[in-house]
Amino acid sequence: MKWNEFADWGRRVADWTQDYHLTVGDRPVRARTEPGAVLNALPPVPPEAPEAMEDIFRDFEDIVMPGITHWQHPRFFAYFNSNASAPSVLAEFLASAIAPQCMLWQTSPAATEMETRMMDWLRQGLDLPEGFAGVIQDSASSATLAAVLTLREKALDWQGNRQGLFGQRPLRVYCSSEVHTSVDRAIWVAGIGQDNLVRVPIKGGWRGMDPDALDAAVQADLAAGLQPAGLILCVGGTGTGATDPVDRCLDVAEKYGLYTHVDAAWAGSAMLCPEFRYYWPGIERADSIVFNPHKWLGVQFDCSAHFLKNPDDLVRTLAIQPEYLKTHGRDGIINYSEWSVPLGRRFRALKLWFLMRTYGMEGLRQRLRNHIAWSQALHDRLAAEPDFEIVTPPMWSLWTFRYLREGADLDDLNQRLVNAINDDGRIYLTQTRVDGVLVIRFQAGQFETTEDDVMMAHDVITQIARSLN
Repeated sequence: MKWNEFADWGRRVADWTQDYHLTVGDRPVRARTEPGAVLNALPPVPPEAPEAMEDIFRDFEDIVMPGITHWQHPRFFAYFNSNASAPSVLAEFLASAIAPQCMLWQTSPAATEMETRMMDWLRQGLDLPEGFAGVIQDSASSATLAAVLTLREKALDWQGNRQGLFGQRPLRVYCSSEVHTSVDRAIWVAGIGQDNLVRVPIKGGWRGMDPDALDAAVQADLAAGLQPAGLILCVGGTGTGATDPVDRCLDVAEKYGLYTHVDAAWAGSAMLCPEFRYYWPGIERADSIVFNPHKWLGVQFDCSAHFLKNPDDLVRTLAIQPEYLKTHGRDGIINYSEWSVPLGRRFRALKLWFLMRTYGMEGLRQRLRNHIAWSQALHDRLAAEPDFEIVTPPMWSLWTFRYLREGADLDDLNQRLVNAINDDGRIYLTQTRVDGVLVIRFQAGQFETTEDDVMMAHDVITQIARSLN
């Protein structure tokens, strides 16, 4: 394709995109293709000669689209949403068009300085203290890895990167059983080892870490000659929305000098609303915090907001400055590649700028409040049904339930219910386990979902459940 042909196809793709988002609710939420269908529809060898864009686009519609699960569907109630609001899509289009490599200030000053400003806008939205600085990571997994590498270096007096971990006392990191598996992977990659990730018992309706048990675990490790290094807290865990008592756990961390990272990948967006901040009291005392605007706020993947009380610790852990990466003659600039594991960086701040200007902070807050209110209303309706049981209460817009039938294997019954609901296609749910019991989880967070979309879930769930053999 020549650039003088691009505008015509750009208009066609824009029209297709608008139509897709306006009508996606008419499609089954989950893809219905069989394994191997898309692979087998694609030629096993690449083309030798050019092919017409008309043919390529037709194959996109005929081969690719049937195999897509529609994350932008207004009744996508599974996992956590990965949203793509209209202004964010436009911003991503522009970022793709100019295609900058934003690893250093000098490689695209606008990208660096916009990232600094957008992260400060988000900091203000969360009411974090002015001393916090932010960086956009690709995902919360990367932010958690960066935090684990930083806590490792601090515990080893900044010698781990140079000397390695051989001959060192084992480092110990503490978390609850409800944290995301990205924590486990960060522990592996950092060389700390799975056996040194200490799972602290949980208690209470929020399924959060027991601070007394945390204190006891640290004391036991000290007595055994091990080295406590860090604490990873969870605010809005994936399974049930589990949330640790942040302030009480930070008391323990400060007592023993532990580096603290708070994973609020999903629920952090809700903290733009002041009335929900009671879920993370004392958050300003944490060393590192992450949440994903690409989950609930309307920015499409990938865009993860990582805040740091002292970014110098992160830079000291990750920065490498060969001559070809130095910016001479400029003092006081930020090179965000020194704040993240990858060197290359995309222009992610642009879509935050488009989003926050298009809707305003109050417009974004109202969407979050709607999702939470509608989800809790659905919870109340299902709780009133005699053959359904609420297993965990609403945490923001997430809660879990199961269907009851006398004499039935309830794990099998509820797995069959999830499968039947998803095969039906009107809504999409996922299962999880709570204390070993299989349950069904519901969460509302799709950017364009309506109250009617959420309420439809009640009819779908009850109708299909009562039709099961």
